[in-house]
Amino acid sequence: MKTLFVLFVSIFMLGAAPTARAQESAWIQIEALRTLAQAQDRARTYSGAFSNVAGFRVGGGWYAVALGPYTEVAAAAELRALKSRRLVPQDSYLESSLQYGQQFWPVGVNSLLQTPQSGSGIVAVQPAPGIPPAPEVPPAPAYIPDETPRQARASEQSLTREERMLLQESLQWEGFYSSTIDGAFGRGTRAAMRAWQAAKGYDATGILTTNQRVDLVEDYQSAFADFDLQMTRNTAAGIEMILPQGKIREGETEAPFVQYDSVDEDGLRVVLISQTGDEATLFGLYDILQTLEIVPTEGFRERKKRSFVLTGQSPELSSYTYAVLSNGSVKGFTLAWTAGEERVMKRVTETMQQSFTPIEGVVLPDTALSSDGSEQRIDLLSGLEIRRPDRSRSGFFVDGSGRVLTTTDVLGQCSRVTIGEEIEAEIAARDDALGLALLAPRQTLAPLAVAEFQASVPRLNSEVALAGFSYEDILDLPILTYGTLADIRGLQGEEAVDRLALSSLPGDAGGPVFDTTGAVLGMLKARPDAGARQLPSDVNFAVDVAAIAAFLGEAGLSPRASEGAAVLAPEDLTTLAGDVTVRISCWN
Repeated sequence: MKTLFVLFVSIFMLGAAPTARAQESAWIQIEALRTLAQAQDRARTYSGAFSNVAGFRVGGGWYAVALGPYTEVAAAAELRALKSRRLVPQDSYLESSLQYGQQFWPVGVNSLLQTPQSGSGIVAVQPAPGIPPAPEVPPAPAYIPDETPRQARASEQSLTREERMLLQESLQWEGFYSSTIDGAFGRGTRAAMRAWQAAKGYDATGILTTNQRVDLVEDYQSAFADFDLQMTRNTAAGIEMILPQGKIREGETEAPFVQYDSVDEDGLRVVLISQTGDEATLFGLYDILQTLEIVPTEGFRERKKRSFVLTGQSPELSSYTYAVLSNGSVKGFTLAWTAGEERVMKRVTETMQQSFTPIEGVVLPDTALSSDGSEQRIDLLSGLEIRRPDRSRSGFFVDGSGRVLTTTDVLGQCSRVTIGEEIEAEIAARDDALGLALLAPRQTLAPLAVAEFQASVPRLNSEVALAGFSYEDILDLPILTYGTLADIRGLQGEEAVDRLALSSLPGDAGGPVFDTTGAVLGMLKARPDAGARQLPSDVNFAVDVAAIAAFLGEAGLSPRASEGAAVLAPEDLTTLAGDVTVRISCWN
């Protein structure tokens, strides 16, 4: 199969597919010419006999002259009528508007946007008085096959197996063949050839003539012309494979990645993966790659013992990753793109994977450095952007199934919420007046510890500790901020909040406030937006236990009461806070 792909990329490929498309309608294609001048001349000639002549650029560098647009039924009837009257070439055929690109005739008109017609476009020429009639337009020559079926079969005998496979692949691309690519022209291949010939308006013999074979393959290859697919050998990474050299250029190298950057608006990027390792390395790479911006979170995932596949899809980005463990090394690649026809990209991806060949004994050294000497950043992994949440807040476990109490502070700004960075969560209940939200994980969780609440009224001026992710996703564990309980009411006497004398940062909002025994006294509210009155930085508020208990009760939960009375050592309180407190990540 690899030989076929090498042949595929080595043949000269023409023109790109048109970039603009309109609603699909039917056309009668009457001629295709190599040059624009020839096409304009023929379109001008046909316009003397037909009122609906149009000319378009098509794939492979050709220019088409067509009649339309018609409805599909009208086009078929019109084509039969025109052929029977010998008004158009006998090889004229029906074509979809989706195959046409930029219009060159008539000038300044976009016929692709016109409403399909159901009648004839033949002009009844009636010369005006005193003006001689227009010269009769000579009919276009009738279609004459370039070879008889016998001659076509004889020329077919000289095809190599690879050329036969390429024809089958071209028929498959056009949607006429769905069997094995093996180079054997059996009943399935012959039926596909007949169907393709019929669709193109040729005699459906099931044996392609030399010119028909050229047209079929050129139509297939023109879709990939801009990619310039070439077998490439990267000696640093020890990988040989077909790469879209027309879309990328080699960028920086930093173990374990070699990057190829995009050169146009399609945004294609390729990353080669090469490192020494074992099964644990492979599995670790599988997890790490899913944290990178280049791999969207949605998509198919498959991890086997010695290989894995990751696909990613989002409105802005698509990607495909493949890696394999072989002879003490892990090698693979990621292809990512921001635009492009999915059918084309699927075939490009298949071509790249089937050509992928690790070179034994050559691995990217661990000491490889960025070629441009760029500075190290915490949100980069070997030069690739790590996916980070837009913002983070704090929360804490309130039952054994992993439900989390947190703040409503940023939930309205998130298209996706996770507990940590991976556990998808949904809002099970919320109270916007108090700023409370209950999150339910979408998969089973087993918390190391669950919050236990102080059942008695806390003592004023007693020491408290706030656990929160003050620096959002920079640190993996919460930190403790110590302060005192300044009041068991708000500044205006609000019964549901306590006033704290401690400093906080936005990431702390939603975190638990502990007393010295490890019991939870409340949940930290987000600081109000800056207004005319600016509170001192050490004035903060927490929703108290009574309000939390009522909220959880309405959601069907019974908060646990603390039974501890002994003061915890600072290190023990830190451990408890780390087990109970979680980071809530907001993604967009």
